[in-house]
Amino acid sequence: MTRPPAPETAPDGDLHGQAVLDGLVQLLDLEQLEVNLFRGVSPPQSPTRVFGGQVAGQALVAAGRTVPDDRLVHSLHAYFIRPGDPRVPIVYESERVRDGRSFTTRRVLAIQHGEAIFSLSASFQLPQDGLEHSEPAPADVPAPDELPTISERIARGDDAGWHARAPRPIDMRFVDEPVWSSARTGSDAPVRVWMRADGSLPDDQLLHVCLLTYASDMTLLGSVVARHDLAGQPLQMASLDHAMWFHRPFRADEWLLYTCYSPTASGSRGLATGRFTTQDGRLVATTVQEGLVRLPRKGRA
Repeated sequence: MTRPPAPETAPDGDLHGQAVLDGLVQLLDLEQLEVNLFRGVSPPQSPTRVFGGQVAGQALVAAGRTVPDDRLVHSLHAYFIRPGDPRVPIVYESERVRDGRSFTTRRVLAIQHGEAIFSLSASFQLPQDGLEHSEPAPADVPAPDELPTISERIARGDDAGWHARAPRPIDMRFVDEPVWSSARTGSDAPVRVWMRADGSLPDDQLLHVCLLTYASDMTLLGSVVARHDLAGQPLQMASLDHAMWFHRPFRADEWLLYTCYSPTASGSRGLATGRFTTQDGRLVATTVQEGLVRLPRKGRA
């Protein structure tokens, strides 16, 4: 996982708020080149690689733009193939695999410099009635309004890492000490963070799903590191694959609790799982990701 960039800051220099969120929405609004061909760009503040959540969100937009509005995405499966170059546009080629009576399937290939950097398969479904059940919501979790914002953590002197420098279109309230905090020690407890878009969004369900896809890559792989005492130790981290299942409608501009946990790590790879739950306890999305987590080689910085 590369550090997530964000669009231009607001005119007054703020790193969060409606103007920054509007920039992210604009980032996800792809240019259509042909019937199944789209083009996206990266924000000027991007690091050396394109943020994984950005390319996943943009690819899902490319898939959704070829699907009727009455069909909602219920799952996606993606592979990060090559590091993306933030200096040049990304071309998204959407393949119309199948249009069935209930389900629609799309494949999207993200291309730069003539090579694939990312692939995504997504499935869409007509809303249907059926069985309903869900696991209980996490218990005894403080409300987001009771927790400090990233800006408040920075103001009180916390080492917020890249959060202190990058625009923040997603409001995040960590329930426990964040992975990047020097005060956190290794723990088998999950990483829990409240998230919502930092502003208001239009009533476009595809946009809400794509924004959640973007946000889902921001803390997930950190749950692998959270199980170890690695404060201050340099690591090489990169997303390898990413899967999401969307269970129920939601709004990305309302609070969602993201509970992330890593069940295993081996071979310089870590597996991370995540669940998005609304404030009233509805499970709305599940994520699974495997990522590269490499320690420095002995004798090398």
